[in-house]
Amino acid sequence: MSWTYTTVLALLIVLLALSLSPEADSAAVPSSTGSAKDPQGPLKRIFMKEADASNFFRRRSRRGVKSQDEINAEQRQVLAADERKREFHEEKRNQFENYAEEEHDEQDERTRESTEQWREFHYDGMHPPQEYNRHSI
Repeated sequence: MSWTYTTVLALLIVLLALSLSPEADSAAVPSSTGSAKDPQGPLKRIFMKEADASNFFRRRSRRGVKSQDEINAEQRQVLAADERKREFHEEKRNQFENYAEEEHDEQDERTRESTEQWREFHYDGMHPPQEYNRHSI
């Protein structure tokens, strides 16, 4: 019988402590009904009236027609994405063209060097060297 008395006493102490704590007041729901109809402060920006909310969903059903402003905004987003994509691909194309041009120039230089080496090796000294593909001024 003593353990039930101890348990009831402990529950009463906890109840008294909770009722006197300041956190209990901040967690309590206010008793005035006027604040639920007309919120103040930041709640006024978050919540909208019931009529406005139902009109919002009625206006924008699943197959509802978009307003011209929404269509224009979406079109601007699509055009901006296309422009970014075009610039990206143009940059990649320029990089590849620069790479290909450098490779082509290096190949031409290697070919010219090997051709000159071949001419020097095969030159017999009897005839003047022929100027293949050389433009003399």
